[in-house]
Amino acid sequence: MDKVNGWVDIHAHFTPPTTEEAREAQWRQLRDAHLLTPEPHHWEPETTLATMDRLGIATQMLSPALLDAPLPQLRAWNDYGAQLVADHPGRFGLLACLPTDDPDAALAEIARGDTETHPDGYLLFTRWAGIPLGDPRLTPMWEELDRRSAVLFVHPSAVAPVFRQTSVLVEFPFETTRTVVDLLYTGFFRRYPRLTVVLAHCGGALPALSGRLGLLGAEEYVYNPLGLTADDIRTDLAKLYLDTAASGTDANLAAAVTMVPRDHIVYGADAGVPCSNETNMKRNIDALLNSHVLAPQEVEELGHRAFNLFPAAAQRHRDATAAAA
Repeated sequence: MDKVNGWVDIHAHFTPPTTEEAREAQWRQLRDAHLLTPEPHHWEPETTLATMDRLGIATQMLSPALLDAPLPQLRAWNDYGAQLVADHPGRFGLLACLPTDDPDAALAEIARGDTETHPDGYLLFTRWAGIPLGDPRLTPMWEELDRRSAVLFVHPSAVAPVFRQTSVLVEFPFETTRTVVDLLYTGFFRRYPRLTVVLAHCGGALPALSGRLGLLGAEEYVYNPLGLTADDIRTDLAKLYLDTAASGTDANLAAAVTMVPRDHIVYGADAGVPCSNETNMKRNIDALLNSHVLAPQEVEELGHRAFNLFPAAAQRHRDATAAAA
């Protein structure tokens, strides 16, 4: 296999229309934070669709590229994402962002989806306005999402860089890891068994540390209020799904398949953000296609697997393909 065709990308961000001045200001802020992109980022659906066609991506599950925004802005971004799906039903799906600093607002946004935005799933940042996903005040939100058997895409929150190297390289992976370990020890994955949780960037550093968690996580000196055993820890981590965004190398995949079943790996491109472009997305696909950890058939299957998680998006794609035939 030397190319891909008809893949579905679970990790693709979008931005509503912006002004040139706003893009310039964001670019300068990012460069001050050592994210040295050569030019301001400008997301447009037409450009995105053209890139998808060149890469062999049939559908992108779009999620908003925003963080800690006020509620009216979050709602407006979700509305724009819903309009993108309505305009391109065979090419886009929506993972609506939830304001996880406010459980009542999150519940309202979930309910609004039934009549207005109709999301395929939900984007959750590891922290929103400083509130982590493990905060006990979010229990009503989790109960509602579990009742709906929702698919959740968990993405690390942007954090200030600790070193000159941008936080994308190190802090993002550890932000995901810290969040999941916190949820693990609260019994989250046992309390909400109907949730499907997909971690961005192949789970960050979590797969590489999963062996350490299995070996030491149930030791008597570890704070473990629920008394999780080593088997409990391994079982709960194996429930997770991992995407391949910026993580399609064998080093990432080898750790991933020691933590989760091979059929819990889904394709992600990390599209639609300043640090991602067609060149590095293609390089990630090439790494997958040349993997020594996954067989070619396994790679082909992971490229389509997100359609299994989002049956409505899969049906829209089938309908659009049939209509175009």
